[in-house]
Amino acid sequence: MIHLALKPACIALAISVAISTNVQATEKTDMEHLTIFGNEHNVNNAPGSAHVLSEKELEKFDYSDIMRTLTSVPGVYVLEEDGYGLRPNIGMRGTGQNRSEKVTIMEDGVLAAPAPYASPSAYYFPTASRMQSIEVLKGTSSAMYGPRTTGGVINLLSRQIPQEDLAGKLSLSLGQDGYNKVHGFVGGSGKNIASVFEVHRYQADGFKDINHTDKGTGFVKNDIMTKVLLRSDASAAYYQELEFKLKYADEDSDETYIGLTAEDFSSDPYQRYSASQLDNMSTEHKQLQLNHLIQLSPRFVLGTSAYHNDFSRNWYKTSKIAGKSLGSGGVEVAAAFDAQENVDNSISVDVKANNRDYLAQGIQTVLDADFDDHQVKFGVRYHEDEMDRYQWVDKYNLDSAYEMILTSAGVPGTDSNRIDSAKALAVYVHDEYTVGDFIINAGLRYEDMTIERHDWGKSDVARTASPAHKKNDVDVWLPSLALSYRVNNELLLLGGVQKGFAPPAPGNTDSENEESMNYEFGLRYQDNAFNGEAIAFISDYENMHGNCTASQNCDDENIGNQYNAGEVSVSGLEVKAGYEFVTSSLTIPFDITYTLTNTEFDNSFDSDFWGSVVKGDELPYLPEQQLQLTAGIVGDNWRTDLLIRYLAEMRTNAGQSGIPADEKIASRTVVDLSTSYELDNNQTVKLSVDNLLDEDYMVSRTHGSIMVGKPRTLSASYQYSF
Repeated sequence: MIHLALKPACIALAISVAISTNVQATEKTDMEHLTIFGNEHNVNNAPGSAHVLSEKELEKFDYSDIMRTLTSVPGVYVLEEDGYGLRPNIGMRGTGQNRSEKVTIMEDGVLAAPAPYASPSAYYFPTASRMQSIEVLKGTSSAMYGPRTTGGVINLLSRQIPQEDLAGKLSLSLGQDGYNKVHGFVGGSGKNIASVFEVHRYQADGFKDINHTDKGTGFVKNDIMTKVLLRSDASAAYYQELEFKLKYADEDSDETYIGLTAEDFSSDPYQRYSASQLDNMSTEHKQLQLNHLIQLSPRFVLGTSAYHNDFSRNWYKTSKIAGKSLGSGGVEVAAAFDAQENVDNSISVDVKANNRDYLAQGIQTVLDADFDDHQVKFGVRYHEDEMDRYQWVDKYNLDSAYEMILTSAGVPGTDSNRIDSAKALAVYVHDEYTVGDFIINAGLRYEDMTIERHDWGKSDVARTASPAHKKNDVDVWLPSLALSYRVNNELLLLGGVQKGFAPPAPGNTDSENEESMNYEFGLRYQDNAFNGEAIAFISDYENMHGNCTASQNCDDENIGNQYNAGEVSVSGLEVKAGYEFVTSSLTIPFDITYTLTNTEFDNSFDSDFWGSVVKGDELPYLPEQQLQLTAGIVGDNWRTDLLIRYLAEMRTNAGQSGIPADEKIASRTVVDLSTSYELDNNQTVKLSVDNLLDEDYMVSRTHGSIMVGKPRTLSASYQYSF
């Protein structure tokens, strides 16, 4: 694989090009192959569950946390962790949420996870609050995007180049717990060249306090992006566009996996144990993407994207306390040490450098063919990715003054020393065939992939000997079929079936794919004031995967391995509806989102990952019900929106009937408020309150300890646009 280093001079050149564009009036850019739907109108005709969160929708609450944003989409589940959405956990239709590993994540039409085939757990996620819109697709058409097709697809669309001669925006935010955000862009379009340059930075001091220390629990995250577009004359024999996208991002966050005991959570849910004071995540992400479009004829358009993503991270975090792992008594030791009134002893603390480098690159092309009644897409993608784990453990003493004293520095490569890699070729064809009021969507996807692991063990840090080698060769055919019927201009009936798939990881010694048959049927209704849809779904797994990560209590030896759960059944109902009251002076919009989910293991087994499972057990971390209600009042130059989010109780381990108290995440209702006022055509001020009622709520039981959600947080912002 070819590694790309983004030199400062390259960034400076891109910035120079972006701000020196010769701006003139121009036609609209047509890079539709970077989107799922092309435009928002197409969503209403999609054969399955489909949603677009437009720029206008995203600006209502202006969330920096993608998980708060996505709760407006039915069938999407989120598992909070740090309170700011730095490490999103997103699932769809019962897939599980851990590190969003079961969902296909894209930015501008290309895979965004650090290593989506070889190591799908997404410790990098594109910054949500710099996105211009977000597309979410579940069901039959999601097979076009792969490699994981059971749950669905999230495509985040970055800042598009403005169509005006010159346009831009600057947004400044300040809030509680040291929260602040600076977000701005400037760009414009000329006849043959267009560009945009964007900067996004946000940070906070954190809402937790580390016991007996003044160490921070906050973060800072930066994003810089530029795009330059070259286009031919509109009169050219073959109209073409070539877009260069260059992006850099970094993060420094003092996050931990150490939660609280039940007793400490009850007394002060926003404390952290002193043993976690050195925990820190540092990341760096670089991306180069080239997009090309050519109009071959009035019937044929070819869109191609080449991409290169380079991501590195080191999560330096406590792994053992007094020789005990976090899930085997270490958290209790940390709690007892902090609770001592007169400390005259010390305890040992192991802090592991979870150091990893990722690389993902590829090229993909889509031919759109217009055959009148048949709208056909032919797609091909060649993709390579890898994860290089080169880790070590430093040993400390936590002394009576609550200071961490280094006693033994680890040697890089002596904890984990391996490379997981993948090469994959994907080909698909999708046909949308219109016959009167019927629309038939038929698709077929083929994936051929090789996934490997080369492991040098803990003693060969120089990687001089031949490594232990595991290899999975996989090829699979994935058909899909959907039927829509247009009853009238307002009502659409829909249904479909598809084969779901996820590839085995190199640590899956049984080399079993995750495969399922997925069904959906429902209706979509839309008129001027009311819109709504109700879709029932069934996912019948022949085999479900569980991927072992540190966030799921896996011990050091098993992290990165994959376990099979066999047959699993997931079914549910997704409902979304909106209505807009209009008076002479006010508009009052309402929106409701509801998801009902039933899950069940269809076989009994014992597993290092799932534990002891009995047929009929429910899956962990999947609430049966979740509901969100949004209501607003909109005036001529102001608006206020209230969001009420309810999540039913859920279990943290597989089981059935009543949930044991130490395995329960209690139900919760969280309310958010946002109000904005337009000072004039260019200036807007906004006041936002997350968790308005200051609900103290549990979000997970990581390593058997409790993690808390974000408390009430107030922020104010000023926005200037031109």
